[in-house]
Amino acid sequence: MTPIQRWRLVLGRYAQSRLGDAGDQAQQRMDRALDYLYGREYQGRGLRGEVGAGSLDPSQLTLVNWLGEVRALFPHDTVEIIEKHALDRYGMTELVTDPTTLERLEPNHQLLRTLLMVKGHMKGEVLDMARRIIRQVVEEIRRKLEGEVRRTLAGRLNRQRHSPMAVAQNFDAAGTLRRNLKHYDPERGQLVVEQLRFFERNTRRLPWDIILCIDQSGSMTDSVIHSAVMAGILASLPVFRVKIVVFDTNVVDLSGHADDPVELLMRVQLGGGTDIGRAVRYCAQLVEQPHRTVMVLVTDFCEGAPPGELVRAVQQLAEARVRLLGLAALDEQAHPVYDRQMAQRLAECGMEIAALTPQRLAQWLVKVVS
Repeated sequence: MTPIQRWRLVLGRYAQSRLGDAGDQAQQRMDRALDYLYGREYQGRGLRGEVGAGSLDPSQLTLVNWLGEVRALFPHDTVEIIEKHALDRYGMTELVTDPTTLERLEPNHQLLRTLLMVKGHMKGEVLDMARRIIRQVVEEIRRKLEGEVRRTLAGRLNRQRHSPMAVAQNFDAAGTLRRNLKHYDPERGQLVVEQLRFFERNTRRLPWDIILCIDQSGSMTDSVIHSAVMAGILASLPVFRVKIVVFDTNVVDLSGHADDPVELLMRVQLGGGTDIGRAVRYCAQLVEQPHRTVMVLVTDFCEGAPPGELVRAVQQLAEARVRLLGLAALDEQAHPVYDRQMAQRLAECGMEIAALTPQRLAQWLVKVVS
């Protein structure tokens, strides 16, 4: 494709008088597919939908046909960008409210975010389909995270006890040497090893309480998704008892679904205001053993209520010896936009402030519970 032909596709059919037709048949199909979406930009500026009074163009694309054309004509990465623009920039929510259309969309993180935003408008068949897509994407995220997180949190080597299980990574070289010194053969200058020793992997029996307090405002969508997945992983480990609370101006306790990230996400209502202080006060009521409790507050720290209430609630938890972590982001990027002044005030009260990936959160928890 020549540079002129590329510019013709970029500028659309309104450049036809200067740059000519889009090109061969494949390029003309590309032009129609792009115009179906990006032609809305011209319509929003008062331009007519047609160049001339009449046209011999093929019949107009339908939404489903358009999706098929986009998939057939463009590479996968480009398809994801086009679908993202359709959903976010042009508000084509019919992409996720029509079951035939929804079935043809690529299950990915962007689609998951969109489904969570519009699921309140879904009913019947399309809602069931949305749940299946959410489960598929969530399970993919969980598979990526769970192995490393579980290895980090599964326990540490107990160097006081030994195990009959012969696992190479647990081999106790010094203990094996001491155990077999009596079998040393001075004539041959060799140590005869009759018994190998291995450390026992220690799993803590007294559980820690993990309270995840999650801001469900629209800007925190990625963090909400990863918080739900992390809650499911942590809840599967005997070392933790997980409670999860989501909030905007209201507070909803979803602890009963901590082990099921899909059900948890289906109950989240993204959007609304933010009353962080109210949520923290509620979480304080869930604390049973302060010295064995970790509260992770996931928020952008943009408090909508008077900030004094939030500061006092955090101070009281810190004085009770609850370990406090404030996360401006909990996702794979960990590049947040947040209220730094509010975060600094909470840090001065005893809350650690960070933006972490799920793997880094697991490493932080290991340090706390060790």
